[in-house]
Amino acid sequence: MLTREEDVLQAAASWRQAGRGVALATVVETWGSAPRPVGSHLAIDEDGNFLGSVSGGCVEGAVVAEAAEVIADGSPRLLEFGVANETAWQVGLSCGGRIAVYVEKVS
Repeated sequence: MLTREEDVLQAAASWRQAGRGVALATVVETWGSAPRPVGSHLAIDEDGNFLGSVSGGCVEGAVVAEAAEVIADGSPRLLEFGVANETAWQVGLSCGGRIAVYVEKVS
């Protein structure tokens, strides 16, 4: 069962209110096929816990790793992921395509 976007945003707010460092990743653009639409969110806390989805596979692992840096230094990042159709399954973009994900610290 997919988590509702509202649940992801509420979790990010709740984690922040509890004093945890939190980052929010948002799909801001897609080209071609993409597993998640623009506006999809992934909330990540300072311990690496997360809720939601921006893609799947290795992409989400990379987003979680970048989120730790965003939490630490406060600087947002725009991440772009793309892959040729031949290697798409290996990195979790099952239909090829590209996505852009904006990662920001929740204050």
